[in-house]
Amino acid sequence: MRPFADDFARVGLPRADCDALRDALIAEHARVVIEVGLAYGGSALAIGEALLRNDGGRLLHVVIDPFQASSYANVGWDAMCEAGLESTSRLIAEPSSIALARLVADGFVADAAFVDGSHRFHEVVVDLYYLRKLVRPGGLVILDDTDVASVGTALRYFEVNLDWKREPLAGRLVACRLPPELVEPPFTDFRPFQPEML
Repeated sequence: MRPFADDFARVGLPRADCDALRDALIAEHARVVIEVGLAYGGSALAIGEALLRNDGGRLLHVVIDPFQASSYANVGWDAMCEAGLESTSRLIAEPSSIALARLVADGFVADAAFVDGSHRFHEVVVDLYYLRKLVRPGGLVILDDTDVASVGTALRYFEVNLDWKREPLAGRLVACRLPPELVEPPFTDFRPFQPEML
């Protein structure tokens, strides 16, 4: 039995939010996207559709999910392959903290990212830390479940201290625009932050 049995409603991204994700990536003209968390693959199919609509060069969807085979019987990856997306997609089946660090070391650059992986505060912080180095300056990071305190609090740090700017997005997703330049502020510039009141 899978450890996350009967969790489709909890883990799956609703159709309306998949549509909002797709539309945001189309508007962004994204051709290279990193996704953290695959599970059942709804968001991955939306990202794949956006990439195909933005065709005009190299297309790549990097999906990171260490539990895809063990907990989800590859259902998300199989859905992507059945949709014909395997030629523009790459599945990395290891923790995002390892995979994202390797992508940074490799000099990888993405236009956008979608984050719906671990909801543990420290792991969300690590994901966002690496994604700010991987997503091009001025690019877009979209998150699900920011109403969960650990996720919302992690995001709040990047908004308050690193100037990530929220942009309107329909549904429950939150889109953040990265600054036009990657700048490492001095440690003395740290600004205390609290999550937004839900």
